[in-house]
Amino acid sequence: MTNAPIPIDELKPEEAPDCLKVKTYFDFQIYPFAHESLFTSPDIACVLNVIPAISGYAENWLADTIPENLSSRDDLEVRTDTVGAGGQAWARFRVVLEPGASFEPATVVGVTESDAEVHTVYVAAGASLLGSNIYLDEGDIYIGEGTTVEPGVGLKGPTIIGADNELRQGTYFRGNVIVGDGGTFRGELKNVVMMNKANFPHPSYVGDSLCGYATHFGNQATAANLGIFEGLREGADRKPLVIRTEEGAYALSGPKLGIIMGDWSQIGCNSVADPGTFLAPRTIVYSLSRIDKGFYGPDEVVKNKPMVHGVIERADLT
Repeated sequence: MTNAPIPIDELKPEEAPDCLKVKTYFDFQIYPFAHESLFTSPDIACVLNVIPAISGYAENWLADTIPENLSSRDDLEVRTDTVGAGGQAWARFRVVLEPGASFEPATVVGVTESDAEVHTVYVAAGASLLGSNIYLDEGDIYIGEGTTVEPGVGLKGPTIIGADNELRQGTYFRGNVIVGDGGTFRGELKNVVMMNKANFPHPSYVGDSLCGYATHFGNQATAANLGIFEGLREGADRKPLVIRTEEGAYALSGPKLGIIMGDWSQIGCNSVADPGTFLAPRTIVYSLSRIDKGFYGPDEVVKNKPMVHGVIERADLT
C-alpha cells in the first residue's frame, strides 16, 4: 500500500481497484439508464470521478436536448417571462411545454442581468407541475413525460428529471440533480444521480452521491457528505476526503462525498452513512444504523440489533 494518497484525477481506468469501478455498482446491461454515458466516458476512471462530472454533464445535456426539440418540433408552446394565472415571476426565463403538459407554478425566478443567458424549464407531455417554486437563475430544468410535481416542491437548475416520477410536496432539488424514470421523491438532493426506480420518498438529505437502480432510503435515512470535523474548518481550509482500499489510498479533489449505492441497495429508517460509504448491489442496512465510511456488500445485510447484543441498557423505574 502506498503511503501518499493518489489524487483521483490522476487515476487511470486500468489502475482503479475493483471496489471503485463503475461496473461493481451499476449494471447498465440489465438496468439501462438514459444517462449511462456520464459513467462510461473516457474521462471516468472510477465512480469517484462521476461526482464532479455531474454538473457539466447536466448542463451539456440540457443545452443539446432543449434546442434540438425546439428545432425539430412544431407543436411546442413557448412562453417568455410569464407563468400563467396566479403565479409570480421574477426576471427573465423561458418555458417550453409539450402537448398535454400542465405548468402553473407558484413562482419562477429567472436571470436578472440584461446580458445573461436566459434559462428554460422544459415540461414534457403529460407532466404536471402545479404550485411549485422554480429557480432558473443558474441553469435549465427538464421534466420528463408523465412526471408529477406537487405544490410546495422547489427545483433549481441545472436539473434533469426523467419520466413517470412523483415529486411529493417538500421535495427540494438544489441543482446538479439527474433523476431517471419511475422514482418517488420528497427529500433534499444536491449534486446527485438517482437512476431508474430509485426512491428517496421521505424528508432527509443526500448530496454528492450516486444511487443505482431501485435503491431506497427509509424514512429519515440520510448520507452525510462532509466529515463532522471538516465542518469546523472554513471552506478553503477543508482537506480532501481520502478513500482507503486494500490496493491503496485515493484522495478526492475536495472534502465532500456522500454515498455510492449499487443497484437494489436499501437503507433502513433513521440510519446515517458516513461520508465515503460504498454499498455494492443488494446491500441492506437495518434501521437505526450508523454506517462507517468504507465498503459493504454485495449481497450483505448490515444489522444494528442493540436489544440482542446488549448495547441498550435497561434499568428499573424507581
